Amino acid sequence: MRTDAVFFASKPILAQLEREDYASLVQLMNVATLPGIVGPALAMPDLHWGYGFPIGGVAAFDPAAGGVVSPGGVGFDINCGVRLLASGLERRDLEPRKAWLADRLYDHVPAGVGSRRRDLKLNRKGLARVLTEGAGWVVRQGWGEAGDLEFIESGGRLEGADPGRVSERAYERGLPQLGTLGSGNHFLEVQYVEKIYDPEAAAVFGLAEDQITVLIHTGSRGLGHQVAQDYVQRFLQAAPRYGVELVDQQLAAAPIESPEGRAYLAAMAAAANYAFANRQLITHFVRAAFEAAGFAPRDHALRVVYDLAHNNAKFETHAGRRLLVHRKGATRAFGPGAPDLPTAYAAVGQPVLVPGDMGRYSYVLVGTKEAMEKGFGSSCHGAGRVLSRAKSKKQVRGRDLVRELAERGIEVRATSRRTVAEEAPEAYKDVAEVVRVVEGAGLGRAVARLRPLVSVKG
Repeated sequence: MRTDAVFFASKPILAQLEREDYASLVQLMNVATLPGIVGPALAMPDLHWGYGFPIGGVAAFDPAAGGVVSPGGVGFDINCGVRLLASGLERRDLEPRKAWLADRLYDHVPAGVGSRRRDLKLNRKGLARVLTEGAGWVVRQGWGEAGDLEFIESGGRLEGADPGRVSERAYERGLPQLGTLGSGNHFLEVQYVEKIYDPEAAAVFGLAEDQITVLIHTGSRGLGHQVAQDYVQRFLQAAPRYGVELVDQQLAAAPIESPEGRAYLAAMAAAANYAFANRQLITHFVRAAFEAAGFAPRDHALRVVYDLAHNNAKFETHAGRRLLVHRKGATRAFGPGAPDLPTAYAAVGQPVLVPGDMGRYSYVLVGTKEAMEKGFGSSCHGAGRVLSRAKSKKQVRGRDLVRELAERGIEVRATSRRTVAEEAPEAYKDVAEVVRVVEGAGLGRAVARLRPLVSVKG
């Protein structure tokens, strides 16, 4: 190890790590062996085993000191992230039309393995523009509002994207999938604000008790997965040429300043821009679904509170050094006055969106100065799995989860019962415990808790 491996946990989370035989902590120690790492290799309290890096991992590398970039430190779903929309509706406005809205959302936003839009004809030239321009391209087509872009991390576009670094197979996979949720743990959820913890920050974010909100969780779909797959293979061949010793082949890496490193970062930025565009287009269709359910635009008034990534590598300045910060299953949590924040949020800090599971709750936090000092301005990204998909299906066999959730006031729409079983609430940590650890460590501060009313799954 070239540096320390540091993780944030509580006794219940430690017990969960013990049950996985500390596999994710072994991965964290492996990350600490990579060249050019600066500060400790970090893991957030939602950590669990991943590909190469643990999910919940954060690591910063100095290009001037031979630092490397690793696709395993970004993840296969490049720029998987979360967008929060706030509405002008209250819970009492939604309840009479909840089931109808659930159906309209399911109709308007394709979900599931291989899901595709049939009402959007995107050619290769258009897709290249998406990869370069990100969410801005979607808005300029009339699918959104100019004000949306202000409240997206990095304005919804990473610089340095080069569509020419994206393979033909990635193009093929990405062409039909823009504006779709996909499968797995991706979701579209309508919620209400159950509790406000920080009235000042909530007021700045425009959140109030009983207000209807929407969370969108998805990423770069097949295009991003293909980019990651392509470059993992390329980096496995490149690493020995640069003397990068890998204690785990899943940590395939190349120097940031190498031709291979620069090519990956250009392709990764392109995939990240696709993901920003994807969430922007879904936002357009969410607004359309609310209107189809009988809510006029002036009534639903859906606006973007924030959109953030939790699978990216970005150049940032920390302690006066320009570093490439990998966040895999972790989000930025920039504190007050930090760069790259919307002007409206500069005085309080960045919104941090922490989804839970479809049966309990999610949280809105705010970034802190301590997060900047302790974790390269990072925090958790969700609850974190405790059961594999196979074990989750086995555990809930024989139960009707859709009916159980309906009895708790949550309308579920999914492409299959298998997906619901894989995403059962008990498959995840209690996100309240994760948030408690984050607050205790000073990596974020709770602003609001959101309760689900409608959940659309792939």
